[in-house]
Amino acid sequence: MEPHSHVKEGVNELDVARQFSETSAKVSEALEKQKKGGDAGAGKEDLKKELEMWEHKVSVEKLCESLETHPEDGLTSAKAKEKLAKDGPNVLSPPKVTPWWVKLLLQFTNFFSMLLTVAAILCFLGYGLDSSTSDNLILGCVLTGVVLVTAIFSFMQEFKSEKTMEMFANFLPPQALVHRDGKQLQVPAADLVVGDVVDIKLGDKVPADLRIIKVSKLKVDNSSLTGESEPQARSVDCTDDNPLETKNLAFFGTLAVDGTATGVVVMTGDRTVFGRIAGLAASSGGEVTTLQIEIHHFVIAISVYALSLGLIFFIVGIAKGTDWIPNIVFTLSIIVANVPEGLLATVTVSLTLTAKRMAKKQVLVKKLAAVETLGSTTTVCSDKTGTLTQNRMTVVHVMFGDKIETTQTATTTASFDTNDPLFREAFYVMVNCAKAEFDAGDMEANPDKPIDERVVNGDASEAGILKFCEKIEPVMVMRKRNPQVGGIPFNSTNKFMVTIHKDESSPLLKQCFKGAPERVLERCSKIRTREGDMDMTPEALARVNEHLAVCMDNGERVLGLATTSYPPPSEAEADSFFDQDHPKFPMDGMTFVGLAALLDPPRESVPGAVAKCQTAGVQVIMVTGDHPATAKSIAKQIGIIKDSTVQDLAKERGVPVDQVDVADAKAVVVPGWELKDFEEDDWNRVLAHEQIVFARTSPQQKLIIVENCQRLGKIVAVTGDGVNDSPALKKANIGVAMGIAGSDVSKEAADMILLDDNFSSIVSGIEEGRLIFDNLKKSIAYTLSSNIPELTPFLIFIIAGLPSALTTILILCVDLGTDMIPAISFAYEKAEADIMERPPRNAAKDRMVNRVLVCFSYIQLGVYQAVAGYFTFIVIFNDYSVDPSLLPGLDSDQFFAAASVSSRRWWFTVREAYNDRSFKDIFFSEKNKFAPIFESAQPGLIQQTDFEYEDLIPTPNAAAALGQTGGSDNAQFNNMIKAVGMEFQLPFCYEFYCQPPGSEIVFNDFDACFNTGPQVVYYSGVNTGVVNPNVETGSGDGQGCIYSWDFDQQDGTVSRARTGYFDTVILVRTCIAFICKTRLLGVTPKSIWSNKVHLIGVCSMILMILGITYIPGLNSGFGAAPIKGIHWVPGIPWAIMILIFGETRKLFMRMGMKNPNFKLGAWLRKYAYW
Repeated sequence: MEPHSHVKEGVNELDVARQFSETSAKVSEALEKQKKGGDAGAGKEDLKKELEMWEHKVSVEKLCESLETHPEDGLTSAKAKEKLAKDGPNVLSPPKVTPWWVKLLLQFTNFFSMLLTVAAILCFLGYGLDSSTSDNLILGCVLTGVVLVTAIFSFMQEFKSEKTMEMFANFLPPQALVHRDGKQLQVPAADLVVGDVVDIKLGDKVPADLRIIKVSKLKVDNSSLTGESEPQARSVDCTDDNPLETKNLAFFGTLAVDGTATGVVVMTGDRTVFGRIAGLAASSGGEVTTLQIEIHHFVIAISVYALSLGLIFFIVGIAKGTDWIPNIVFTLSIIVANVPEGLLATVTVSLTLTAKRMAKKQVLVKKLAAVETLGSTTTVCSDKTGTLTQNRMTVVHVMFGDKIETTQTATTTASFDTNDPLFREAFYVMVNCAKAEFDAGDMEANPDKPIDERVVNGDASEAGILKFCEKIEPVMVMRKRNPQVGGIPFNSTNKFMVTIHKDESSPLLKQCFKGAPERVLERCSKIRTREGDMDMTPEALARVNEHLAVCMDNGERVLGLATTSYPPPSEAEADSFFDQDHPKFPMDGMTFVGLAALLDPPRESVPGAVAKCQTAGVQVIMVTGDHPATAKSIAKQIGIIKDSTVQDLAKERGVPVDQVDVADAKAVVVPGWELKDFEEDDWNRVLAHEQIVFARTSPQQKLIIVENCQRLGKIVAVTGDGVNDSPALKKANIGVAMGIAGSDVSKEAADMILLDDNFSSIVSGIEEGRLIFDNLKKSIAYTLSSNIPELTPFLIFIIAGLPSALTTILILCVDLGTDMIPAISFAYEKAEADIMERPPRNAAKDRMVNRVLVCFSYIQLGVYQAVAGYFTFIVIFNDYSVDPSLLPGLDSDQFFAAASVSSRRWWFTVREAYNDRSFKDIFFSEKNKFAPIFESAQPGLIQQTDFEYEDLIPTPNAAAALGQTGGSDNAQFNNMIKAVGMEFQLPFCYEFYCQPPGSEIVFNDFDACFNTGPQVVYYSGVNTGVVNPNVETGSGDGQGCIYSWDFDQQDGTVSRARTGYFDTVILVRTCIAFICKTRLLGVTPKSIWSNKVHLIGVCSMILMILGITYIPGLNSGFGAAPIKGIHWVPGIPWAIMILIFGETRKLFMRMGMKNPNFKLGAWLRKYAYW
């Protein structure tokens, strides 16, 4: 069988890292395919069950009989062909790939996008029915653009190729050496069937699940499957009823690293252990992230609210007799005002920015929404090997001189002197009795590489000893001084190694002996102590065994060390003396010099990371395939276990375990074999502990652990690096894989990848996740606060008939223009001080958009902005001669400043005097009989000019009374100030007689004007207090008397008032942007300058409204018009007051936190902290 390359070859790691987890649709397709295939393991529940296998328990003869094969000759070709046709090829079933264009189309199917799409269609329909104005066309195009850009952006961010099953497929070697018809032949591995007899050797990948029937020193690397860092020896004997623990099975996809073997195929394809894990990875559909839940919840709520409100006012409009097309347009306006069109883009961009920031911290985010999920995590289930530990065996203890000493590691300091003579004896054996050495190519390419990172040629234990020794003294230099002249290499049968050296300090040969402690001790008659070499008495042996037990209880791998010296043989006797098979050098009577204990040590930063997690209220659970003692030892070292387990308490109290109350123990270590019989109550009991370790777990059990944590309402993050972790990685709320040591499959299943394999990076991830939640809250609070000032103009238009203070285009200008950069800029806000001291948020209660936030954004900030905007709106109308009392009903029939010629009407009124604020006379009470209007300037009539009330000139006496100078005595037309509107459609007549002051104004009874012939008389009272020099004097036909506005003048006034409303709202929003920077802390100059993007965003708001207000062409496109400088002034106090309000509110909350007796502050903290 040809050696097969590693999985990573041929796979673009960068593309894999950038891709997102598979969609639920793919999961469903994979499950459906399994069902159609009739696989007994198909179905998620079946896949999760422990492997039910019998093949490892029966004798070879019984197995071959059951599988219709022969241990030497194998299957017949005919039988192999028959089985292949029945069971199918030995490959993993690939899922159906969803085409990219389908994935793109799916981006348009979310409720938010569909809502905007429908709105855009209605806009195009409205334009088709009434093309007199382009507003509907522009709005439809903008909404379509929003939908397209958002969908394409999301698609580009989340698109990924279907790689997972391809990676599983890559585990299959191309050829296998098989026995068929009594002959050895190469066949494609895909053609293997149950019953085939297969040979494997060093370097081969196991092509199927095999029952070992012959073996010669075979070791397999199961690390990618089980997480065990040491190569595992295989044998022909069943050593455990659990198929995952027994040594007479070799699993598909694992690598033979030593020896040879022959095995019978017992499982192929999807039915292999590896295939089941592939099924688990497919069936464990990625959990919906907490952020996706939050966004979905909010989108549905706001959409239903917007549609409901739009429908209500559509019905009101129909009831009032409004035409269908205008009514539809206003309904759309209400919907658009409620739907924050830029929110999804803001969220996506904010997450992307955060992901880039996390990448600088060596955390690669594959699934954007997972960033926030990590922040709300309550439980981290972490694999041990390679995640919490360094995945490198390290000497952690040495025993010499009847004492166990601690070595220098990442988490411990040495407790002994390396120059101690007794240690030097043990050190001599560790240096010389070994074959491992540093890789020459790696050393040449990287001569300055740290010792712990150097590549070693040799097994993990020897590599650990080599690195330990190298830190004390250069190993190769010492070996050269003590050249090896003979010895016996290590093998699994002897479980020891012997080397013989020329001793630089003596003419004698020095023999070193290293191996399993029991094998070393049985060959020693002496023990080296500080008093010299002493006899190995039973007492001395018992003392050594006590030290040995301490190390083994810690889960450490222990090697015994011994030595002896003797004269070298003669040259003639040398060959026979050093013969390995029949050695003549002494194998007994040696001197025991010590023990070396190795452990896969914790990463240096892990204890601090675990402590930070615990401070942040995040529980860290270890889930590992290692021995319980090893797992418990590491858990104690890194702080996962701090208190006693039930077993510890029983030992301390000297009582049986069953007499200890489980509630007394805060820590628990649960071996995997106990989980098989667990009921729901057992899970509840175990998961109620504060400190938890699961040991000797299978991949299926890891998945079940995650599911039970989730059942109890925990938000679970799972970290891991092996194939065995992939099902749990996908099932978890967020999966975190290791970038260096992690398998490709684990990276594919994960939502995040720790590029530096550093568990402590997850702490940065948790902080970033909490920060993104806080910052999204700030962004949404700011974004939603624009809804009320956007919605109010349409509500007041429908209810009170005021001209609309905003157009739908200006609304989109707010949502997608002025608000976009400030909203995104919140992603750059730094964390507030207590972010890692507060407990994780309750995802079920602490919503991103909660009632408090809605109240704050809508009622407090939103209503305030609407009032501020209308204040400026009214001021501008007033300055252009429309008294506030005249605004209600002014546009109730949609004729004031109407764009459609057929809808235009004339309407006028009279202002009494400069300081008179109302007029309630004949023109409104009798307006249905009043029809003398002027289509354009007529002989003797002055067409409207653009001036304000301030142009009215008082008489000298009135001026003096007002404290002014100047004035005019001409008071002839003091009561004819301004006509400002339209009443009826195009005029019936133009004749109009003006009389001197005090006379009647007579509207003659012309048939062209009135069919009923009434005569309307207005008595113009004499008021000599104020005059208007812009009114042409005279009392004859067509003289002075009245000013009438044409459409352009009306539209210009409305546009200026609307622009004033828009500018004031944005002006106030610049201050709101600062209020929303913090939820609790006050805004300081330092915090303002700490986020330069936010400053740019605020400046962009000012620049945008200046451009929309004053740039010709741009302003008319948005329905705006230039306003006078004085009309910026009304909005400034409102902006200042909202900033004072916001900061005072936060100050009171902080005071309430420090002083509970400050009732207002405490109340605000409880009910107003969003």
